[in-house]
Amino acid sequence: MTTAAAVLRAHLVPHLPFPARGVPSRPPCLPFPLAASRTQSSTKFVHSSAIDPIRKLLFIPPGVELGEINEDMVLPGSNIVVGPYAGHSHIKEVEFVGSSGRAKDCPKDGRPEFAVLGRSNVGKSSLINALVRKKEVALTSKKPGKTQLINHFLVNKSWYIVDLPGYGFAKAPGSVRMDWSAFTKGYFLNRDTLVAVLLLVDASVPPQKIDLDCANWLGRNQIPMTFVFTKCDKMKGGKRPDENIRSFQDLLGENYKQHPPWIMTSSITGLGRDELLLHMSQLRNYWDQ
Repeated sequence: MTTAAAVLRAHLVPHLPFPARGVPSRPPCLPFPLAASRTQSSTKFVHSSAIDPIRKLLFIPPGVELGEINEDMVLPGSNIVVGPYAGHSHIKEVEFVGSSGRAKDCPKDGRPEFAVLGRSNVGKSSLINALVRKKEVALTSKKPGKTQLINHFLVNKSWYIVDLPGYGFAKAPGSVRMDWSAFTKGYFLNRDTLVAVLLLVDASVPPQKIDLDCANWLGRNQIPMTFVFTKCDKMKGGKRPDENIRSFQDLLGENYKQHPPWIMTSSITGLGRDELLLHMSQLRNYWDQ
């Protein structure tokens, strides 16, 4: 692992003080950073007295100092600060490279990659198609669980989007679910070119235990991640997406000393698409040093 990759991992890996178990009795902090920064600072810049809570709430990328952060640097609908490595986020071309049944069979060309992970009905393929603005680059289906291999898509001939099997699809045979879990975990634990996992969470429904368990497994194993909240254009059960996102982060709260980066998206309206690509660009550009 290069020095730049190691530094980036230190920024992206969620810090868990102890293995995550159970549900915390109270939320430790507000999950929406701008609300905190505005109430704790009388100016547009972060006041020194607000440094500790802001450090917990905001994702501050390499190259940015706390004292120089202002509201305009935070991407809308996220906790992500834009730093000097952001740029080159336009996708000009994308091509399917291949599918792998085992982590050791994945491409070995050293290009950086982002793995897309989530429950089988979270809108994973729809998000990938929205990011690249091409229909059916990643297969979509009304039957969750269609992706059963590790699929690599080469973007701009320089980096990969990796479509991973969805988890938690109850109608898949038990043996298949076990195999998916085994080789996906093997990929996470042994892939040096992995910049970050984009962990997709459905914001139209209340927090799901399986998503929390996945997030905590990634955290315990020091896998860098970004929460991508999907379906933010929908509302089910009387709760708004932002309320479900708040609840999700509250449940994670005590297990994380510092929240990972997160962003709201919708593959239908395009919400968060450009912002997510900008976030990915600053991670990738720093990793590429």
